[in-house]
Amino acid sequence: MSKYGVVAIAGRPNVGKSTLMNHLVGFKVSATANKPQTTRHNIRGILSENDCQIVFLDTPGIHRASKSLLNKTINLQAVAALEDVDAVIMLVEAERWVDEDSLVLERLQHLTCPIFLVANKVDRVKQKVDLLAWLQEVATKREFKAIFPLSATKAINTEALKNELIALMPEGKWSYAEDDVTDQSTRFICGELIREQLMTYLHQEIPYSTAVEVEKFEPRAEITEIHACIWVSRENQKGIIIGRKGETLKRIGSSARIALEAFLEQKVLLRLWVRVEENWENSPRHLQALGISSNS
Repeated sequence: MSKYGVVAIAGRPNVGKSTLMNHLVGFKVSATANKPQTTRHNIRGILSENDCQIVFLDTPGIHRASKSLLNKTINLQAVAALEDVDAVIMLVEAERWVDEDSLVLERLQHLTCPIFLVANKVDRVKQKVDLLAWLQEVATKREFKAIFPLSATKAINTEALKNELIALMPEGKWSYAEDDVTDQSTRFICGELIREQLMTYLHQEIPYSTAVEVEKFEPRAEITEIHACIWVSRENQKGIIIGRKGETLKRIGSSARIALEAFLEQKVLLRLWVRVEENWENSPRHLQALGISSNS
């Protein structure tokens, strides 16, 4: 009998949710960057192994809501994804519990499904005895199904977590084909890979005032042509992204093209534009056009 289940990965921003999901699925389906709020959508990654299929939901980081419609929508999407799942992974950073972790835990209080506490980035821990004491302390915060110290980037203890989840999944018919790794379109993933480079190259608040819209996606036999627009909120942000003599935008485009070619496994012709729409983060129409629903 086949098994099928849905597992949400929840946590505050920048604890490694996307990296963990990509590793569990075995394929890069969610953008990763060493910056908070890299994920803006509930992205599904699909693991099919032996007789079990698990759909992982990589949720946006739950955080103290800011005033913008974008951030309010992101929080609503993250919380809504926690309903009707078979298990939740609450991801925290090893030896670091902050107020936003308590906020995430608060959002999980009403759930009756099993919740796994996963302490990520243990490869950075210097004294293992201190980690053990910290794990014993956080274990008192609620009843967890299990606690896993692991490293998503170094693949430490990730296999044990995956096996525990597979054992827990209920019997059920698969919803996706065996070779599916995500329900997101190729076009969507390409936009996320471009936005990942914005997160990598830009500093402070600039990446969070940007969005990427793929306006043309044309695969051909030898090359895929992609045209994408980078939306910003203010004119001065446009200048920062373009850079002196266009150097910053060239670097972003070059790195994005390499990532896109690795993903698509063929040559890519990438063209990027930067356009200004004031206050796009508070425009329901613009959020809808970018696939970020504000009706949740």
